Amino acid sequence: MDVNERIKAVLSGHPIVLFMKGTPQFPMCGFSSRAAQALKDVGATFHAVNVLADPEVRAALPHFANWPTFPQLFIQGELIGGCDIVEDLKASGELARMARDVDGTDPA
Repeated sequence: MDVNERIKAVLSGHPIVLFMKGTPQFPMCGFSSRAAQALKDVGATFHAVNVLADPEVRAALPHFANWPTFPQLFIQGELIGGCDIVEDLKASGELARMARDVDGTDPA
């Protein structure tokens, strides 16, 4: 399976995916930490992929998503954006709504 197929498999296997540097428990960059925290704050259940542990995904994802930086948040296979967008969506209440729409529960 090539790297693009692996990325597609992760996206199809999880409704909310955060490609980040490090893990939610041990983020390795401030932007990744802030994006993961925003998802936690709204009660989102998400799958995190540590791009530092997989150099192939780290190299391929910016081309796959047409987004140059990490973290990258995908919901239902669609790129949502990076840290600033995730934080803006949280502040507006949209992130909570999006997470609720995906899993059908009320994260509040």
